[in-house]
Amino acid sequence: MTAPSVGFVGLGNMGGALAANVAQFGLDLVVHDAAGPERAPEGTTHLDDLAAVARHAEVVVLSLPDGVISEKVARGLAETADRRVTHVVDTSTIGVSAAQRITDLLAASGIGYVDAPVSGGVTGARARTLTVMYAGTDDACTRVEPVLAALSDRRRRVGDRPGLAQALKLANNFLAAVALAATSEAVAFGTSAGLDMGTMLDVLNTASGQNNATAEKFPRQVLTERYSAGFANSLMAKDLRLYLQEVRELDGPTSLGTVTSSVWEEFAAAEPGVDFTRIYPFVQGS
Repeated sequence: MTAPSVGFVGLGNMGGALAANVAQFGLDLVVHDAAGPERAPEGTTHLDDLAAVARHAEVVVLSLPDGVISEKVARGLAETADRRVTHVVDTSTIGVSAAQRITDLLAASGIGYVDAPVSGGVTGARARTLTVMYAGTDDACTRVEPVLAALSDRRRRVGDRPGLAQALKLANNFLAAVALAATSEAVAFGTSAGLDMGTMLDVLNTASGQNNATAEKFPRQVLTERYSAGFANSLMAKDLRLYLQEVRELDGPTSLGTVTSSVWEEFAAAEPGVDFTRIYPFVQGS
């Protein structure tokens, strides 16, 4: 199968890294970002408007902050006259309901949609180790496979309709948020009692309390005081709101979700837009 021409919309921390992966993979790539061409990765051509992307690319990848913006961009692609785009791959975290709305919107114009959120952070994107979880019809997934392969070396199809990958991503981010907040509270307790943080992490990572926060976030970002994982606390708070919304629509359990979400909402309100690993000093000072 001939590799499709690709467009990429949204060049923030994650989008820029993913677009660079596509360019390095050797696919024909044009990009667009509302902020202008400054964030366009090397080897890409920045186009000034969305319509130009729709006329150039067969597959358009989105990496956007929320479902409202993803839906607006999808509508713009669908309404472009003489468009070339036939499929959209959405790596944004937008929730199940938004993915279903966008599926219907694009289907009305004959455009296939693959729901493909990612997990692993900017570092994982650059190393090609982040996980792309994707869902869509057989035909759509087959057509965009070369683009998914360009995004990362780790990919897993999780369902046959868009929205299922969003459900898995929201569940994943809920677990990540719980782990990071809980680890912050536990480490704050331990250091207050006189323990050394490095010693705590060494022991926790060989004990039953081990999790991604103790194994990755704390050693690399908190212990070193870098706080540069590349994901904003406001985005985590948004993802938890989406998670709770979807769970409540299914009448699922929300006890831990409600508590966790409230912690992240307080953090995002107190220090809007900072790296999400800064939840440790926030919890420590609470």
